Amino acid sequence: MKTIIVTGASSGIGRATAETFLGAGWAVGLIARSADKLETLAADWPTAMALPADVTDAQGMQAAFDRFVAKHGRLDVLFNNAGMFGPSAPIDEISLADWDEVLSVNLRGMFIAARLAFAQMRRQSPQGGRIINNGSISAHAPRPGSVCYTTTKHAITGLTRSLALDGRPFDIACGQIDIGNAESEIVANLKTTNPDMPTMNVDHAASAVRHMAELPPEANVQFMTVMATKMPYIGRG
Repeated sequence: MKTIIVTGASSGIGRATAETFLGAGWAVGLIARSADKLETLAADWPTAMALPADVTDAQGMQAAFDRFVAKHGRLDVLFNNAGMFGPSAPIDEISLADWDEVLSVNLRGMFIAARLAFAQMRRQSPQGGRIINNGSISAHAPRPGSVCYTTTKHAITGLTRSLALDGRPFDIACGQIDIGNAESEIVANLKTTNPDMPTMNVDHAASAVRHMAELPPEANVQFMTVMATKMPYIGRG
């Protein structure tokens, strides 16, 4: 049985992705802070394991990964998904506390998860695995008032490139999926001020992650963009 850990698995893209892999027969480790939501999800799937943890807590994350590997013996894929949007405002209206929070979740948290996955994949036998980072359309074209989120997502692109390069000797592939306007909680909040914003069902994002994960070891989607068709990402306004 193939194995995957999904961070941010309690809602939105993370939950939809976890359910997609569970439906495909994978063993899925569910990481998020909301233990009750994870337990509810895991109760419906015998191959799901609830692993409540804060992605910014290195010790808690280590314990979560250790529990999963102790049961399943290896880790084939990490979907490095957990993130937050943060305040929407010009930079001079954003507090340093808000900046630090977004940076901690979106960058420190993804670094911790990638570090743990890389270490496991490097030492397991057979060696190797796949890390899929959730980037964003904002890694290419930001929304107004998204300086915290956009900055961190540009950093994730750098993380993806570095892991893809450093993973080669250990058969660890790393790719990035940039998702635009999937119907998650983040997008729902944005739609309160832009009700006509084009969106797509979150399951389309989840199926794209599954496609990336199920490629053979010799193939990798380095970067994928999946988005609502009519969102104003390409073109001149």
